[in-house]
This record gives sequence, C-alpha cells and structure tokens, in this order.
Amino acid sequence: RARATTTTTTRATPTARLAGVIDVKRVTEVAGTAALEVSKSVRMRGVEAPDVDKSYVARSSALEMDEDGLPLVYDKAQIQKYWDKQGGALQRRWGEFLSLSVPFLTKVATLAITGGSAELSKNDRALAKDARIIIEKLGPTYIKAGQMMSVRPDVLPQAALDELAVLQDSVKAFETSVAIDTIESELGGPLAEFFDEISETPVAAASLAQVYRAKLKGKDEYVAVKVQRPKILDTVSKDLYVLRRAAEVYQGLIERFAPQQRTDYVGLLNEWAVGFYTELDFLNEAANQQKLRDLLMQEEVKDIYVPEVKHELCTRRILVTEWMDGVKLSDCPPEEIRELVGIGQECFLVQLLQVGFFHSDPHPGNLMKLNDPSKGKLALLDFGLVASIQQEDMDTMVSSIIHLANKDYPSLVDDFINLKILPTDCDRAKVVPLMDKALSPYVKGGGAKKYEAELKRMYNMDGSLSSTAGGFQAMTQDLLTVLNDIPFSIPPYFALLGRAVVTLEGIALLGNPDYRLVMEAYPFVARKLLREDRPEAQRALQEVLYASTQGGGSILQGRRLAVMLNSAMGIVAKSEDVFVDLETIPEDAATLDQSLKYLLQPQAASLRNLLEREAETAADLLLRQSLRKGATRLFAQLPKPPSWLPFASSLPNPLDISGPVLLPVRGSSTPAPAFASPGQLLDLAAPQLDLEEEVFAISLGDLAAGLIGKDAATVLTGDAFLEPEAIAALFLSIIATGELPIGSSQEVRQLAANARDSLRHVTPEGEESEEQSFEDLIAAVQRLDENEREVLQATTSRVISRVYDKFCDRLVPLTGGAPVAVDEVSSVALNAR
Repeated sequence: RARATTTTTTRATPTARLAGVIDVKRVTEVAGTAALEVSKSVRMRGVEAPDVDKSYVARSSALEMDEDGLPLVYDKAQIQKYWDKQGGALQRRWGEFLSLSVPFLTKVATLAITGGSAELSKNDRALAKDARIIIEKLGPTYIKAGQMMSVRPDVLPQAALDELAVLQDSVKAFETSVAIDTIESELGGPLAEFFDEISETPVAAASLAQVYRAKLKGKDEYVAVKVQRPKILDTVSKDLYVLRRAAEVYQGLIERFAPQQRTDYVGLLNEWAVGFYTELDFLNEAANQQKLRDLLMQEEVKDIYVPEVKHELCTRRILVTEWMDGVKLSDCPPEEIRELVGIGQECFLVQLLQVGFFHSDPHPGNLMKLNDPSKGKLALLDFGLVASIQQEDMDTMVSSIIHLANKDYPSLVDDFINLKILPTDCDRAKVVPLMDKALSPYVKGGGAKKYEAELKRMYNMDGSLSSTAGGFQAMTQDLLTVLNDIPFSIPPYFALLGRAVVTLEGIALLGNPDYRLVMEAYPFVARKLLREDRPEAQRALQEVLYASTQGGGSILQGRRLAVMLNSAMGIVAKSEDVFVDLETIPEDAATLDQSLKYLLQPQAASLRNLLEREAETAADLLLRQSLRKGATRLFAQLPKPPSWLPFASSLPNPLDISGPVLLPVRGSSTPAPAFASPGQLLDLAAPQLDLEEEVFAISLGDLAAGLIGKDAATVLTGDAFLEPEAIAALFLSIIATGELPIGSSQEVRQLAANARDSLRHVTPEGEESEEQSFEDLIAAVQRLDENEREVLQATTSRVISRVYDKFCDRLVPLTGGAPVAVDEVSSVALNAR
C-alpha cells in the first residue's frame, strides 16, 4: 500500500526531471484544446439512449411507467422520449459534472507532470478527501462507483481507501415516513396489514434504496424490507446521460490519438448503464435472486446461502426477503477472509463458468459472513445486477483460463479472437510477446501494486536513472505498439464481468496480499473439464492431456493426466514462475486411493469417458503386441529338425501351415469353423504395430509399470516369455491379496507373499525391484464402496466387451458375416500371406 513519506532530503524522480525539459503549460494547452474540440463535436451530435438488443444484463421485458413518464424497466424508446423533454436539466447536470470533475483532474495531472509519483504521494490524503467530497456531491451513481473501488488496496493508496470507505456509510437516509408511504402505496394497504413491527430507522442506507428490519404479520419471522429512494429514476437517468457524454468525449479522444483501437467505450458504458437502470426494478431483482438461489442449490454449491424471497410482498419499488444476521466480509479478520473468499470464489466460478448467470455487483456489503452457520458460512445479497452469458462464451472463458495458467499464449490468441477481443486478422507475431509481458505479471498475483513491481523487473527498472529511462522507453514502445498496431476491443459484457472481478479480487487481497485469481480458478476449471462430456469440454480436455506426434497424430500423456487429476483435487504443480507445470507431478500428489475414488465419482464423468476410450485403444494395442510377441517367441522355441536330414530345408514354416480352427464371432456364443494358418490368424487378429503405435505401447508399458507394478506390466506388454518369473510373481501377488479362493486363509496368503518376495528380491539385472504397486492397486479397489465398485465394474466390462468385438471383427474375413472395415495393414498382410 502506498503511503506518503517525508524525508529531509529529496531526489528528483525521472518524471520530475521531465518537467524541466517539457513545457508543461504547452502540453496542458494542447491536451485541453483537443478535449474541447471533441467535447464540442459530441455536444453537436446530441445523445441517444443506448441500444440494448445485445445486452447481457438479465432483465424483465414488461413495461410500466412512473408518474414522471420514465419506464420502470429499461426501454430505449421511452427513455429517449423522456430525455427529449429534459434538454435544459440534462445540460445543467453535464455542467455540474464538469465544474466538479475538471478542476480536480487538472490538479491531479499538474501534480503528476511536475512532481511525479512523489508529489502525488505527498498530497494523497488531500486529493482523496477532495475526490470523496466530489463523489458525494455528484450523488448516487458516482457513490456506487466509489464504493466498488473502496476495496482495491492494490489500485489505490491507503488514504484513498480510507476516504472511499466513508462512502459505504455516508449515504444520507431519507425519512422513514416517506418509506412507509412508499410501502403502503406499493402494497395497496396500511403497514399493519403486512407487518407486525418495523424498525423506526433504516438498518442500512444505500445509494439507491434503504433497508428496514420488519416482522411478518402473524408470523415469528423477520424480513428485510428494501425501499427505493424517491425520484431515484430521474436522478439516475440524468447521471447516465452525463456518463454517456463523458464516454463519448473519451471515445473521440481515442479515435483521434489511437485510431487503430476498436473498443466501443460508449458501448461499454451503455452496458453498465443498462445494468444500473435495471437495478431499480425490484421485481427483476426478486426474479434474479430466486433463479440464482435455485441454480446454486441445483449445483450443490456448499456453504453459500441466498435468502428466500417473499414474492407476494414484492413490487418494482419494494423488495422483501429473508432477514440475515452477519458481518460484512470485508470487516472480517484476514484469516477469515482467506477462508471465506475460497467459498465465494467457488460460488462465483459456478455462476460464471457453469450456469452462465452471475452476480455482477458483489461489493463488500453484498457478501456477509453469517452468524448462524447452519444455513451456510457466506450469504450472497443484492441481486439487482445479474448478467447472463451464452454457453459458447463460457466454453471460451474456460479455455482461456487453461491457456493463461499454462502460459500457452498462442492458443490464448485464438480464445481472444473468439471472445471478440482481438480481430481474426491480428498480427500474432506481435501479439504473443506483448501478451506475455502484459498478462504474466497479473497471473503471478498480488494485484496492481505487485503488477507494477513485476513490470519494473521485466523492463529492468532497478531505480537508477539510466535503467528507469531505458525501461520507460522500452515500455513506451510496447505501449505504442499496442495502441497503433494491435486493434483490440473490449466486449460489452466485460463491463459487468470486470465490475464483479474487480470487487472480488479486491476483497481477496485484503485477506491475502499475494492472491492469484487465475491460479486459484484453475482447480475449478480442471474439475469442470473432468466432469462434463459436452464436445467443447472434451476438446479442451484433450488439448491439455494430449501431445502431438511426428506423424501428425496425438498421444495421451500420462504425466499430464496425473497433473490434471491433482489439479482437480486442488493440488496444483507450479513452475518457478508460478504458472501451472503440466510436466511435473506435485510433491504432495494425491494417493492412489484418492485418485481412484475421484475417478469413480460423478464429477469425473468426462475424464472417465475419455479414459474409457483410451483404455479400449490401449488394451487392444497391448493385446496385439502381446499376441505378436508371444506367438513369435513361441514358434521360435519350437524344436527344429536336425540340419543333416535331407528334407530339413524343405520343411514349411510352422506359421504357414494351414489347418482347421474354431474362431470367435461377435454377438454369438457359437464359434465359427475356419481353415487358416497361424500366420494368417496372427496378421488378422493382431496386425503389426506401426511406428507411432510402438511408441505408444512403450509409454503404456512405462505407465503400467508405475501404476500396477513391473510384473503386471511385463505380462501386459507380452514379455512374459522372456521373464516367466514375472507371471509367477503376479499370480502369487493375486493370491496374497486374498482375491482368489485359494488365498482364503491367512497362512496361504502369507506363504504366497513370501514366495513372491523371494522371486522379486533381485531382478535379472541384479538390481532391486520396484515397489509392489500391484498390491496397492488391489488394496485400493478393495477399499472402494459399493457404488464405486459398480462404476469400476461397468466401465471395465464395457472396455473388455469392445476390445473383444474389435478382435472378432478383425477375424471376419475368415469367419464370414457382415462386412467390417479391416485395418489397411491387416489387408496387406493377409494378401501377402
């Protein structure tokens, strides 16, 4: 946190030195003239109500008008009609905004140019107080924006935070008599008809409404009664006009000085304005609250509670909900904030990436630690501003988090194109390096202060004049490249998403100054990818788990699978620069028991489906390899006739001797008779592996050795003929686990274990063998509950059935039946025979 410091000697900063070279007065005049010209052109164009055909704000479509002619829900035509009659009032409000904001901004700019950050720090308390007073004078709209920034210790100095925090409690309440009149008018009857008691003064006063504690008529139940401020629609309507005009001035300056930029800042303001206006429709808020309450219950989000809505007592200006006792999250001790932020983060990610319906205004007053934890640890309040996101955007956001956390910036460019942040024709060679410089410091966490420190480190700005000047020049060049050569834009829904992220991250930083939003979200995204079986989620998961091969194919990476599985369980392996390391298994990785149990849970359905397909491919490949290795070695060990016999050289190869055989047929318990040689059968049933398949088989053998032990891996890969002791050790291991009837007694199991250990004591190479992981797997399976065993058994049965069907299908040329696509290698080999 930046604090003002006083020293006996001062040294001019590089920025201050510039003041002696640059004509500050001239710079100010040029900038002022440009702003004035743009402002005039904006004023001449007039102003229109925002078009919200593509708004992401969740809002009602029913239209009602207030007594002044303003619509109670956002409607462009009716708002424009109202504005057309308010020309004088709007211009006065615009003049008031300029008269308060321009002198303050001029003062800040002058201090920054003449004295740099040191001068700003020296005057931070006076500037913060001036800003707070201006915000209070400007009214509800600006107070709400100030409240949002009051929880950003990484963005603003402590003096500013202290002043903005005053805004949380400085909103002046309107008379309770006015509130009661509003309640009776809206509900259509005297207060006593609906409530047995109500607090004499509001328990909270906000910029748009104030809240009373009341007891329902004839019930021992307390509720929160939210009453809208009188004439607030008129005030907000004028403020939104002023902000739109300010946005148009800013848009004009951007178009003049950075014409390559395509961000529609007016559109961003429009989206925020629509959301702000929609917050004044309390029926819409009640519907939002009910929907999100239902969605979070449906998703089984733990420790979060959304209060019940009393719909029969709600109108567009009155909202009645279940009363909650608790403490604002931002007022809790740091250790409690750290615990509760994790709960809030999970809830927010479910809203944003799972259900596509998210709370866009989670400021400190809307997140409450509950006194009674029986309903949950954290209550979510105030649903006036809620946004909806389409599934395709959610999928792209998930993909972008994965790519950002994995530092895969080339793929992130594609995500940004899909999110309409970058155009399809952007210069990737320029974008990727700048992404690294701009986004890597953010992923490392710690908010704006540490982001600034990381940027200085990246640009070698160590504090000396020469390094600061050189680093500033390099940073300026990169900034000019962004402004002039990379035409990025910010989608309108980012106005809502950014508002939520800014607030949540700010609260998290209060509890943990090193909080890393992207990395904290990674386990949730991993769980989401492992759970969902939609094609989009499967593609994203495969992109993480598979590596490209030289032949243009892809291969499952067992190590990445282990990393992703651990990530889903909250154990993330990070590289030295804190990004996710997909090639390193965490030191505190999950145990075999934990991993197996997680794989068999419903939340791992997507991964299980993927692994089931991989298991089918792997089992079929290992079967082919084992058959070929086994048959080749078996026939190689057959006794050969002595070479001195006259007919020895003319004897046929045993592999080529045809004879009658019975072969399995898919879907039939009756084998089919055929006449074929062992070589024909081998080439059909177990086609020779190509180069990529051989590489895959080697990796499968290594994976099997690590998961189920060397003995089992030796058998699976077809090397048992070379190491017969592996078969014996594996058989003895199974007996030792008690899984076979022969091992029912403790004595037999112990004898088998001793015999196995004697076989394993020394490997053929004379080195100690690997740990007995096959027994660990059997033990882990034995510890599964009934449901988990059923899932495992069903999955295993499907894999075996499909591998058997593949085996049968390859034999169709000999057994007859329906035409089956035969592997090209098989056809060639068969013809050769």
